[in-house]
Amino acid sequence: MSTVVETKGLASGYGGQPVIHDVDIAVNAGEVVCLLGNNGAGKTTTMLTLSGELPTLAGEILFDGVVTKAPLHRRARNGLSYVTEERSVFKSMSARDNLRCGGVSPADAVQLFPELEKCMGTRGGLLSGGEQQMLTLARALGRNPRVLLADELSLGLAPLVVDRLLAAVRRAATEAGTGALIVEQHARKAMRYSDRVYVMSRGRIAMALSSEEAQARLGEIEATYLSADAVAQALPGGKPPPPAPAPPV
Repeated sequence: MSTVVETKGLASGYGGQPVIHDVDIAVNAGEVVCLLGNNGAGKTTTMLTLSGELPTLAGEILFDGVVTKAPLHRRARNGLSYVTEERSVFKSMSARDNLRCGGVSPADAVQLFPELEKCMGTRGGLLSGGEQQMLTLARALGRNPRVLLADELSLGLAPLVVDRLLAAVRRAATEAGTGALIVEQHARKAMRYSDRVYVMSRGRIAMALSSEEAQARLGEIEATYLSADAVAQALPGGKPPPPAPAPPV
């Protein structure tokens, strides 16, 4: 099994200040790898750096065994698809034209998500949140990427839609050999579709497990890394944020 994307001792951040440190991650062709962690753990920074949107401050990123510092558009040409945590549809364009901008045929998109067939003439901004995310993922997977990075596919969506999205990622890995790295808030659900799991804490990889091992230790992972207490401990001073003020009567 070939490794399609890998980091070695990766550090990256903002304004020259590292947010993630010594990150070692590998994703093989045909597997789905889930990156878990509380808010602020460094997951999105890791994804932005892998995509080429943030510079590497230390360490290496390798695609198919070759070190790269290429920007996002060059990595995209070489087989990377990146789905950000913000839904990236062109709101004034129809679903059909959104797909064409990505070089994906509507027929291929409908094969992935039959729900989109009735939406092809609808402007992106008028689609539901689930339809927008299906459109975004169809555009990413329709290019048959070598590597898929997906940051919070399920954010704000109904459980049934989340299953549809994660199943499509799983199918792309199994049938097309895509290597997928996904950041997910629904840890339990994501593990059912993943082969391996990395858990991130305070900018570092804290655990690297098979999906089966992660599910067996799910209580520990949730209590130590994903709970409200874990979020509070990651804040400066280890204190939770103050409560929001009560609304006026």
